[in-house]
Amino acid sequence: MTTAIYFHPVCQLHEMGGHHPESPARMKTMLAAFKESGMDRFLEYRLSPEATEQDIRRAHTQDMINKARDNIPEPGDYYPLDETPLNHYSWKAALRTSGAAVAATDAVLAGEIQNAFCIERPIGHHSTIGEAMGFCVFNSLAVAAMRAIKVHKLGRVAIVDLDVHHGNGTEEIFSYDPSVMMVSYYQQFLYPFCGNERERAHMVNVPVPPGTGGERIRQVVTEQWLPALHRHKPEMIFISAGFDAHRDDPLGDMNLVEEDYAWITKQVMGIAGQYSRGRIVSFSEGGYNLNALAGSVVAHVKALAGLD
Repeated sequence: MTTAIYFHPVCQLHEMGGHHPESPARMKTMLAAFKESGMDRFLEYRLSPEATEQDIRRAHTQDMINKARDNIPEPGDYYPLDETPLNHYSWKAALRTSGAAVAATDAVLAGEIQNAFCIERPIGHHSTIGEAMGFCVFNSLAVAAMRAIKVHKLGRVAIVDLDVHHGNGTEEIFSYDPSVMMVSYYQQFLYPFCGNERERAHMVNVPVPPGTGGERIRQVVTEQWLPALHRHKPEMIFISAGFDAHRDDPLGDMNLVEEDYAWITKQVMGIAGQYSRGRIVSFSEGGYNLNALAGSVVAHVKALAGLD
């Protein structure tokens, strides 16, 4: 079975200013890393289609969609969508990232591919039901999970968030839905300065202090994530694959390395193999040191594709 890479060139045209850390170079770096590692020969590349507004409405309000659609700035200008600046191409890019979520979910559930990695720009896990936050526009992972539940009628799915920042948008969207188990770690006292305000049995989000490295995170995964995932028995797993917990990343103060991301991915794949028929869709989130991003995404996708 194949690992597919979903992407679209228009997503590289989305940008939020010349010095913004979430830059088009990140997408270029990820695609180049697959080629330079030789992995590209074993991956199936698919162009992301556009999502429909109906797809996005399962996770977001119509008002939020309207604000993004109806305020496309002229080339060279920006429109502030809540916290996220949009440029002339951002609306189309957001449709493509959400479209990747829909297409990858459908393809995995149809058995066309084993799993998928979606290179999403703009990223998504901070966006709440009605607000774009933290470099994010639409929460593509939430769009994917909602499609699995509402369209494909899965009874239980799981979300794994690897980003250094808490996936507050994802938590809000699924806070009252026990069919969705969310597990994550995040650096405490870092943007978005929240997490675990409401304790839920299906929300296992673990704050860790600055300086936390792989040994502690492996303990979190082994002692907290895996028991929760075993209890939940997910029929499909979605990953917010942020790599900004890497020791070289400028936006966080954690100390993970490439081998940690590979190890975590294999643990998640073990759960997927036991309960989900191996079905996983992963989404790129943070990661702002380009060298660290390249190594980390290769480690993650190599594990997904069984190439390591």
